[in-house]
Amino acid sequence: RSLVWNSEFPFGGGQRAIYAFFTTIFVGGVDELLHEIQKSFPELGLVKDDCIEMSWIESILFFANFPRGTSLDMLLDRTNQIGFFKGKSDYVQRPISINGLEGTWKLLNQLLSENSRAELQFSPYGGKLSDISESEISLPHRAGNIFMIKYEVYWGEIENSQSNIAWIQELYEYMVKYVSKSPRAAYFNYRDLDLGMNNKGNTSYEQAKIWGEKYFKNNFDRLKVKTKIDPTNLFRNEQSIPPLLS
Repeated sequence: RSLVWNSEFPFGGGQRAIYAFFTTIFVGGVDELLHEIQKSFPELGLVKDDCIEMSWIESILFFANFPRGTSLDMLLDRTNQIGFFKGKSDYVQRPISINGLEGTWKLLNQLLSENSRAELQFSPYGGKLSDISESEISLPHRAGNIFMIKYEVYWGEIENSQSNIAWIQELYEYMVKYVSKSPRAAYFNYRDLDLGMNNKGNTSYEQAKIWGEKYFKNNFDRLKVKTKIDPTNLFRNEQSIPPLLS
């Protein structure tokens, strides 16, 4: 996964710069990983000192940006973090042009709200993901996608909410010509309420397709099975599957 974010350049007198960071998890030893990387991605220049061996549960803390050595008891801490964030997602099926990327970096550097930070996560697809049929499970975004983008913006004060949400919506609109179409797909676990919401539990199945097909494509029609389990729509949220009869 590649993470790209904007930050103040340490020697630039307040100027902002774009930074990129590569991170991944490999189930196996360092020597095996280095062999695979040198065979498939030598441009990365990976060496043993770049790698950290740890247990799977320790990797959970690592990817949540906790310092090395943090006690696993941290996973039991349910205290809410102070601050706000907004996320959106896209799937990319052909390489983004250099001009397209430069426009993205420009928008990243236009995020001017005090104490705000933006981040783009590029998660590669292919490999084993492409071997699984779109219809095998509910989440269909597999073969044909080269990577997924997650857009995120974080801010500390509630009065900056409107400007930060407007910024990420502008970035999302800019990316429309570089991402999947018909539908413009989205990743369900990064729920984006901009795509549509249930009307306090009174949304019809057809109305829910507005966002449902972005998450599930043709599998959305199969999710009407929820009607058999929950015909009164007791279990619901802003983007849950409504009963077919509602």
